[in-house]
Amino acid sequence: MLENIRDAVRKFLTGSTPYEKAVDEFIKELQKSLISSDVNVKLVFSLTAKIKERLNKEKPPSVLERKEWFISIVYDELSKLFGGDKEPNVNPTKLPFIIMLVGVQGSGKTTTAGKLAYFYKRRGYKVGLVAADVYRPAAYDQLLQLGNQIGVPVYGEPNNQNAIEIAKKGVDTFVKNKMDIIIVDTAGRHGYGEETKLLEEMKEIYEALKPDDVILVIDASIGQKAYDLASRFHQASPIGSIIITKMDGTAKGGGALSAVAATGATIKFIGTGEKIDELEIFNAKRYVSRILGMGDIESILEKVKGLEEYEKIQKKMEDVMEGKGKLTLRDVYAQIMALRKMGPLSKVLQHIPGLGVMLPTPSEDQLKLGEEKIRRWIAALNSMTYKELENPSIIDKSRMRRIAEGSGLEVEDVRELLEWYNNMNKLLKMVKRRRGSIDKLFGGKIG
Repeated sequence: MLENIRDAVRKFLTGSTPYEKAVDEFIKELQKSLISSDVNVKLVFSLTAKIKERLNKEKPPSVLERKEWFISIVYDELSKLFGGDKEPNVNPTKLPFIIMLVGVQGSGKTTTAGKLAYFYKRRGYKVGLVAADVYRPAAYDQLLQLGNQIGVPVYGEPNNQNAIEIAKKGVDTFVKNKMDIIIVDTAGRHGYGEETKLLEEMKEIYEALKPDDVILVIDASIGQKAYDLASRFHQASPIGSIIITKMDGTAKGGGALSAVAATGATIKFIGTGEKIDELEIFNAKRYVSRILGMGDIESILEKVKGLEEYEKIQKKMEDVMEGKGKLTLRDVYAQIMALRKMGPLSKVLQHIPGLGVMLPTPSEDQLKLGEEKIRRWIAALNSMTYKELENPSIIDKSRMRRIAEGSGLEVEDVRELLEWYNNMNKLLKMVKRRRGSIDKLFGGKIG
């Protein structure tokens, strides 16, 4: 899936095919790649329908080319498909923190227990592992080997067949030893038809331990079947999250991720390889960036981020025009930095008042002049203290000299910035609140 979609993104952004035709071709390739990766067909067509709907309803911002804007929409909608903006909380909410791992046999649960222990150990926590899988003969030995590899103690009783008793003793032992995080590896089941037994045992151990988190480990290769397994787990356990393993070598990884996301369960981690450190905190947007090819969309996402930050400043200006507070130099700094992310300069400069380049197509000399002025302003702002940025009225001649010396500028450069800032605040107070006021102030609205 990954390589096909990345190729489609590169072809779309660099190709000479007319825009409308290129969009249709890209959407078809996206559908084909997602379906071949076992993502539910209905989900795929719902995704592409939302993309088309946004294309018809929304207008591209002036700072983005149409193709860039389209890819940003694809990125946004794909992120929603795989879980959206939900950020998993992987930090323990209390100490000691007890984690119980459950999963079907073959899902990589015991290996994941070791990876999880290593993840938290690297974060400075004292971690203990409990081997409570009494059905698989090699489970204790495997966990012990992993524990020795990463320097984490393992509690187990190879001759005891009472999983609940082992789990309870292991947790009690590590609590006495003042471990911060205790990870309990429980037994899996053969085949995906025995989830009921799995969940029953999970409930029994849960009642005995009262763990702080019960994590279901799912093999990415089960694809859409993950929906049913995650749904049952999510309904059966009052506390629950998901780790999806083997995301490195399966074509069905997208199917498993989208299926779990559809249940509303929290995907905390994904296993991206066999090595002990190949466990990542799951982030839908980062995963989608990888799908689309980070190198191809990084600059687009930077522009979109700049646009979002700029719109926040616009809202602040509207408040100032309504008599709510005033614009600070910190706001000015944020505005300039947001605009720089949105380049190119020929478009950026048209949105900064007072630079003398408010023409539809500034000349090369005007662009150079504006670029130099922006550079000087940023240098001056970087040399100011927090108090000066928040309250520029305190900047007297001695402060101007200090700011100029610290930024390698002339005092006149600092004075010019302050004059522009004062004039801008006066202008904002004079402008009546009406539709189009900000457009006129900034020489054309973005978006």
